[in-house]
Amino acid sequence: MDGASDSEKDEFSQPYTDESSENDEGMDLYCKAEQPKLRSYLDHEAQPTISPIDSSDSPQLNADLIGDEIEKFAENLDRLNLNKVQKPQKDCRLVLPLVQAYRKIARERVRALKREHTSGSSRRRDRKPKRKSQTPDDSSQHRSSENFLETAPTVELKKWQQEEQTWDLLGLMLQVKFPVPEPQRQEVDFDEPLRRPSRDSEIHRYCSEKEVWNHFLAHDNLAWERHTVVEWLKKCADNSEQDISLVVKNLEKEADRGDGLWAHSWLYSKEAIKLQKRLRSWPQSLTPDSPGIETSLTTSERKPLVTQLDPDAITRQGRNLEAQDLNFERATWLACWEMVRRGKSWEFIRDWCQERVDGWRSIAMRGDPRQYFSTISKRDDNSSLTTGWQSRVLWRKTCALNGRKRKADIAQSGIEQRNSLDDYEAAVYGILGGHLPSVQRVCGSWNDYLFAHYNSYLVSSFDRYIASTFPERLPAGITDKDGIFHSVTGCGRTQSSKKLVEKLKTIKRIAKSAKQPFKMLQGSLVGQTFGDFAFEQGVQLSLHYNTDQKRSKLIPPMTNASLEEGVDAIGKDDCQMLRVMTHIILIFKCLGLNLKDDYRSFARENFIVAYMDYLSRAGKQQILPLYASCLSPKRAVNCLGGQLPFIVDNTERVRIMRLMKQNRIDVLGVLGKQLQLILVDFATQQFSNDFPNLVMLEESEKEKGTQSKWIRNNFLGNPITDDQRNLISGFEWYLLLDGHWQQTMATGVILYKFFLKLSCLHGLAAGSELSRRVSFKEIWERKKKTILGQKDNLSETVSGDHHKLVEGPRGSAEINNYYLDQRQTSLNQRSSTEQELLLEQSVTFRDFENLFRALDAMGKWERLIADENLGFGRYPTSSGAQKNAVRGAYSKVEDNIQPLLYGWLQHPEDDEEAIEFAQIRAACLPEVVLSYVHILSISARYVSRDLLIRSMDLLNTIAGGKSDVADSFISSGRISELADSFAVLGTAALAATENSGKSNPKLGIWSIKPPPTAEL
Repeated sequence: MDGASDSEKDEFSQPYTDESSENDEGMDLYCKAEQPKLRSYLDHEAQPTISPIDSSDSPQLNADLIGDEIEKFAENLDRLNLNKVQKPQKDCRLVLPLVQAYRKIARERVRALKREHTSGSSRRRDRKPKRKSQTPDDSSQHRSSENFLETAPTVELKKWQQEEQTWDLLGLMLQVKFPVPEPQRQEVDFDEPLRRPSRDSEIHRYCSEKEVWNHFLAHDNLAWERHTVVEWLKKCADNSEQDISLVVKNLEKEADRGDGLWAHSWLYSKEAIKLQKRLRSWPQSLTPDSPGIETSLTTSERKPLVTQLDPDAITRQGRNLEAQDLNFERATWLACWEMVRRGKSWEFIRDWCQERVDGWRSIAMRGDPRQYFSTISKRDDNSSLTTGWQSRVLWRKTCALNGRKRKADIAQSGIEQRNSLDDYEAAVYGILGGHLPSVQRVCGSWNDYLFAHYNSYLVSSFDRYIASTFPERLPAGITDKDGIFHSVTGCGRTQSSKKLVEKLKTIKRIAKSAKQPFKMLQGSLVGQTFGDFAFEQGVQLSLHYNTDQKRSKLIPPMTNASLEEGVDAIGKDDCQMLRVMTHIILIFKCLGLNLKDDYRSFARENFIVAYMDYLSRAGKQQILPLYASCLSPKRAVNCLGGQLPFIVDNTERVRIMRLMKQNRIDVLGVLGKQLQLILVDFATQQFSNDFPNLVMLEESEKEKGTQSKWIRNNFLGNPITDDQRNLISGFEWYLLLDGHWQQTMATGVILYKFFLKLSCLHGLAAGSELSRRVSFKEIWERKKKTILGQKDNLSETVSGDHHKLVEGPRGSAEINNYYLDQRQTSLNQRSSTEQELLLEQSVTFRDFENLFRALDAMGKWERLIADENLGFGRYPTSSGAQKNAVRGAYSKVEDNIQPLLYGWLQHPEDDEEAIEFAQIRAACLPEVVLSYVHILSISARYVSRDLLIRSMDLLNTIAGGKSDVADSFISSGRISELADSFAVLGTAALAATENSGKSNPKLGIWSIKPPPTAEL
């Protein structure tokens, strides 16, 4: 395998330390203004909060596909109550159990996936063709690429393995940066606690190197941190990579030998040497100087073969091995590299080598003080080796020199390298001696490169520590200018972890994997830049939610930060990364991460909001209040307000409201916000602030040239839009809200006004739907007990009036006096009882409801008359069934029209509302009354001519001064249309009387007939 380039050597040969800390200065959020009052939701100057992801762009997710990990994460978070922590914690004892629980969840998932794919992996391995000899790329990436795929793990398994590793790393780094004091360590319930050597231990010149190593870790914080990361990297390699036997399996096949002890060592080269000795009858060992050896002792490729079988024969003699033995040697050193890289104990390495009759290899690798100390596993004192006081610096220098010179020596000798023999042997010695370049040559992953740098730093730092603390332990001449501390290890100045993580992204071999989300997250934890990482990714997340075509209500667009080119941003549908990022942010928040009300914290909170959005689309609404409580109060209200309209089941709504109260969330603010988010969106559209005139009548095709008009077909404008449906659904939440009578009434009035403004955009249909789904009667029944307590005398004293207010009394004779008296007694006098006060506060809401109930009744009447399938037409012959149908439809119109004739919208709260009410009355009442006159006229043709007589009562009501409808006709300039309509009705009533031959005393002046022509 080719070595790293000079630029790579210069750039990546130096470990790091952080030299500066970044100060996160807060910036103002987008929405600093206070929440607007309910009545200002329709103001066009209000800041739009942007539209959320709607169902068309983000379809409902299948909750079965995301497993039960979501609930498990939420349960553990709720159990720990991190959102209730008021002060930042000084140590990690509170959050460690949470990290442990999350790691356990990920570990169980990994195990389940491995069991699930074991059989499939075996079948795919059997079908996989035999690999050819390794190329440089193959050997450098054997774990990260093709060989790793032989186990056939799915993408899901890889991601869960990475998540398990991430939680493991987080737990370790928290214990490093937020250590638990020694007296409280017993309180930490962590299955693998990180044990740092005690600082109280004393050392002297005769201490073993193991004790010196422990003292070094106890007093050097940076070394302790990097030692912890190295141990984590070893554990990751051991757990996630395939078995060592599988790693070397292909090379062992190319070694062309079977299994068992007899199959080890250099069999083919040994056989060739023995053959030469038998042919020559040579009693001594063969040497390169033996006569005729150059031509007689060669490999199968006619290259010089070694004459002796000691480990150094290849480099000492400058000769080659047989191809099969070369593959065996390469496989053996590859296995040794894997064992050292995975942190296997020296006993494990020794046993493995002895099984292959290669015990010398384990002896050559014996001497690393880290082999006798583990930070994340239980210590086995029985397996620890006792070393003397002599330092192993010279041994480490020898290993480093061997790693540095190995490739050059073989290259100069012209030996057949086959790309791997020298590289992996040099890498093994490079790890033991801290020689960075020799290890880099075989690195194939981000983890490998990080391991190489941190390992090199630890070895060189430890040797410096020994040189400064116990210089007498070093052999003479070890500190000369050509000593271990510079030229051998390849290490110079100490560099920060942050810079190392950033520079690893520039290595072409691992650039792509280093920029993937999980690796970037792990890099931020190692480099202690998680705050910056969460901020940058949070900004990018806002760009995912906001495009040129659609903007989000949940996450507004943000700028001022961007990712470097090629970096993978965390997407809004990557549930796993959203979940992991959300919970890590909450853990760091508990430890004091700056999540106050500033620009950077707003960006980080985007992950929590995006995760909540994912939960909502996956049908996990019951979890939303828990995560909303972890947001800033304003953000929590905004986020939940954007999700509530999509919850339509009342049982689920009750549960959500209870959870919001338990998590101390402003329930009323959330209910108001959900409507504001939709209403403000409409305010950005181009429609007038004024209320448009209702248009319900049109010229009849059959009666052109006359003054008669016909009600327009489907004047309500069905169907309603999704946003209008969401508004209605949002208002239904108020039915479940205990008390808050005034807020409920005020919100309902806002919605009714809004639907009137959208009368040309299906607003009338939406208002009618609102009057049916959230009627005053239902609001009253749900809230009266909560508001009035146990005094349920309202049903006795006002129940009759209440039903009349909602349903209206039958018959026009009693309607006039009832509504007039009701207005005067309950509104013009100061209320003296609590029940009457509630009715006063609801009068405007009831007025608007009455309007839309009347429009709804008229719409049903129009659909009945226009339905040709039922035998109706413009002038049909009435049957009994038709008469009954029309009578019923007309009766509902008559009942609901009466409340509009007496004091409708005549009780504003202030002068501004008085002007608005006058505008609404002028826009609505004339068209509604004229439509009612038309309905009365047409219904008389089906039901009875007596209905025409009732038009006279209506005329008397309007003209008699008891009703204020006439003022609306005058202000709108339509009084002439009213007069024409009644003239037509009067003529029809007179004609009906003449045709019947009977006089009707109720006709009044309409019964006067003109004198006969003869008398004129």
